[in-house]
Amino acid sequence: MAKVLVVTSGKGGVGKTTSTAALGVALAKSGQKVAVVDFDVGLRNLDLVMGAERRVVFDLINVVQGDAKLAQALIRDKRVENLSLLAASQTRDKDALTQEGVTRVIGELREKFDWIICDSPAGIERGATLAMYHADVAVVVTNPEVSSVRDSDRIIGLLDSKTAKAEKGERIEKHLLLTRYDPVRAERGDMLKTEDVLEILSIPLLGIIPDSEEVLKASNLGAPVTLSSPTSAPARAYFDATRRLIGETVAMTVPTDKKGFMERLFGRRVA
Repeated sequence: MAKVLVVTSGKGGVGKTTSTAALGVALAKSGQKVAVVDFDVGLRNLDLVMGAERRVVFDLINVVQGDAKLAQALIRDKRVENLSLLAASQTRDKDALTQEGVTRVIGELREKFDWIICDSPAGIERGATLAMYHADVAVVVTNPEVSSVRDSDRIIGLLDSKTAKAEKGERIEKHLLLTRYDPVRAERGDMLKTEDVLEILSIPLLGIIPDSEEVLKASNLGAPVTLSSPTSAPARAYFDATRRLIGETVAMTVPTDKKGFMERLFGRRVA
């Protein structure tokens, strides 16, 4: 049965879009049929991160308002089988999204895909609430800093009160994705430790994405890090998070790109 996953946060700039793209690629590579949907109307970026900005003809608003069919708006990824993108509109207002239209589009997507990943705009306005409304699963993205964690706590409250599942008296499955984490800085007290974040938010930890330039490089290349640099530390963390998402038991670690002393010393001979 198809699952709708919302990638959300209260604060902007924490890595929702890069995480949506990275998780989408990882799920598709595991054999799942995946659609990533950009709900950030007016500020679309998912098409850029996916390297599909020049291929957008119709968008989410066109489909919601009936100006285009879903099949016309979906963009199939040329590099990853089973992965498609539904872009947001860059010129329309979020008010163009309607509850009825979103419900219809999500229903159509459920018939075609195993996973529908909704990239939510930051905050608690209309686009964000519509992105989370139909979710079966939520990935709450936060940085290890007080303001980001506080805003994520507010989002968790909305997930428990403003979704279709909440209206039925059910609880949405929630996971925490901790991004831009640096164990050394956390140990120095320059950022919150993982256990501090977990104590505040009290939801299961899906993954810890280390702070790395590879994520920025991937975004600028228009290829999610799980595609452009699959052996890098952040990519390995996203692959592990994806495995946990589909029910596998994977030990929680913080992958690193730093080479050990012997590997640096002997180079290829160690490899």
